[in-house]
Amino acid sequence: MPRNTQRPWYHEGLRFECTQCGACCSGDPGYVWVEQNEIDAMADAMNLSVDEFESQFVRRVGAQKSLREYPDGDCILLDPQQRTCLVYQARPIQCRTWPFWDSTIETEKAWRETCQECPGAGKGKLYTFDEIEVQRKQKRV
Repeated sequence: MPRNTQRPWYHEGLRFECTQCGACCSGDPGYVWVEQNEIDAMADAMNLSVDEFESQFVRRVGAQKSLREYPDGDCILLDPQQRTCLVYQARPIQCRTWPFWDSTIETEKAWRETCQECPGAGKGKLYTFDEIEVQRKQKRV
């Protein structure tokens, strides 16, 4: 059986440079899925015990865990005044791999929508196809 060798639409790469605007951490409600090792690292970054961190910042969704949100949909770890992440150096993989998620690069239309929402998408450093794939495969979102 022949293998599908069609290249993804982004095979020539995509541009992205974080402007640290906080747009990817705010807006519509959603989930930032976190693993225990990520929770441990974030707790350490905030000088909290894991139990304290989980009780304040994590919610259980079925069998998984996600970061909590403010009522307006902003991530609980987004500083409301500075619009920066309280645990940037220890942020979860899901956050580190933005904007190269399955949902944002599945189609050219999805990427155009991402570029409208994120001022750094479509600008700055050119990420190669291989670099994008490494990011995309770390956490499927």
